[in-house]
Amino acid sequence: MKKRFLTVAIALIGLIAGRMATAQSGDNYDGTFTNPVVWADVPDPDVIRVGDDFYLVSTTMHLMPGAPIMHSKDLVNWDIMSYLYDRIDEKPQYDLMEGTVYGRGQWATSLRYRDGRYYAYFSPNDTPFKGYLYSTDNPSGKWSLVARLPHFHDASLFFDDDGRAYVFYGTGQLRELKPDLTGVLPGGIDTTLFVRDAEETGLLEGSRVVKHDGRYYLLMISWPVGAPRRQVCYRADRITGPYEKRVILEDAFAGFPYVGQGTIVDDGRGNWYGIIFQDRGGVGRVLTLMPCRWVDGWPLLGDESGRVPETMDKPVAGFSSPRLTVSDDFNAKDLKRNWQWNHNPIDSCWSLTARNGFLRLSTGRVAENLFLAPNTLTQRMEGPRCRGIVALDLAGMKEGDVAGFAAFNSDAGVLAITCRDGKKQLSMQSQSVSLTEKEKRVSDVKTRTHETVALTSDTLYLRIDGDFRVGRDIATFYYSLDNKHWRQIGADFNMIFDYRRFFMGTKFALFNYATQATGGYIDVDFFDYKRLGE
Repeated sequence: MKKRFLTVAIALIGLIAGRMATAQSGDNYDGTFTNPVVWADVPDPDVIRVGDDFYLVSTTMHLMPGAPIMHSKDLVNWDIMSYLYDRIDEKPQYDLMEGTVYGRGQWATSLRYRDGRYYAYFSPNDTPFKGYLYSTDNPSGKWSLVARLPHFHDASLFFDDDGRAYVFYGTGQLRELKPDLTGVLPGGIDTTLFVRDAEETGLLEGSRVVKHDGRYYLLMISWPVGAPRRQVCYRADRITGPYEKRVILEDAFAGFPYVGQGTIVDDGRGNWYGIIFQDRGGVGRVLTLMPCRWVDGWPLLGDESGRVPETMDKPVAGFSSPRLTVSDDFNAKDLKRNWQWNHNPIDSCWSLTARNGFLRLSTGRVAENLFLAPNTLTQRMEGPRCRGIVALDLAGMKEGDVAGFAAFNSDAGVLAITCRDGKKQLSMQSQSVSLTEKEKRVSDVKTRTHETVALTSDTLYLRIDGDFRVGRDIATFYYSLDNKHWRQIGADFNMIFDYRRFFMGTKFALFNYATQATGGYIDVDFFDYKRLGE
């Protein structure tokens, strides 16, 4: 069953010359790139440069490990190098017990560098409202929790030239920290820098702060009355103000109404760039990269007309990197860094050694449905189109077990294998979860079964194709008994971005859970991934 030619095939692909823009990021491999520079769910970016290296942190909320730290040499090709943490054990909801943290957890992390150390701060969007401050001297290694700070919404950690440390947060709020960063400084600066003006509605959030030519620049997202979201900047000569405001990006790019929330960074040679995400429906929030032009002391984003460019020169030529979503034959001693679990995993219930060359997913507790199932393993889906194939050995399933492959979100398209009365069958389903507001408990799961087929073999191949071209957001589902002859099953599934429940783009998801008794398992032979073109 093992697809032994996988390594050889990957090597052959690496030898193919020419234009491979659909293989990794928006890189066109001719010195240019096309936006979105990363057509996958990478929201709330903060980016810093240290020497010739760029580092980015993003939001992954309820996924574990969490808060991916990405590295790039060119601001175009990004590689996941580490995570801030492996798991959060602060309350049972992170274990899918007594509720969930769907759409909560880690949000909008701030990344900074000072005196040989890297720092990252975030505050989970759930109770208890406390912030986490992590640090390391090696961003590709382990990050350590150094302090629990108060809750600061969408905060930007900031180190001033005089060594003092601050947090910008909320809608123009500023708080000074102790020199050792272990808490707020008693008697230190604690002020509101400005209030929103009459053209704004709701919060201004997503704070990102830079200091340039002696001035302070606070970048935020804005929701103007009766208009789409945009990026604004507040600047001041002193950290406490007074601050003046200017709109620095307002663009409906590529058929979507706005681009908004991110930061700016320089390349060390006088050039500046904006890294701003865009809501793109079912795939999630994608990254765009654009020039940042300093005009009259303001960091204006986009080209000379203020638009996000579809294609432009790479900031730095000659670099590429692995994809954010990757194939895995499960022959290594560790899972690839691109995988994330849905909530905390039960570590005793997954293994790469129980069967050589396979990932074993064992049932760890009885669960009512997919949205409460522990050890669901995910990777991002990517645009414009993508395809994921998994090979499963189902011989270890027990009565009442449910296993399979999904386009996973709060509305999920699911290929579910069930074991009932000693027989197995495959169904294509659409599922939609309802969550309570307070503890995000699963209150209901609406399931519609579109097609069911009986299985006569314990070897099964499942495939999901994702189409995220403008106006599409469609997943289609297939199965095969030999990985050669494929049959479509069920109906096309409309993938969405749900702002009320998961707040996340759709992910490929592998799962196996028990509805009656634990002890069953499935073996996953491989996950084969391809990003496809237009």
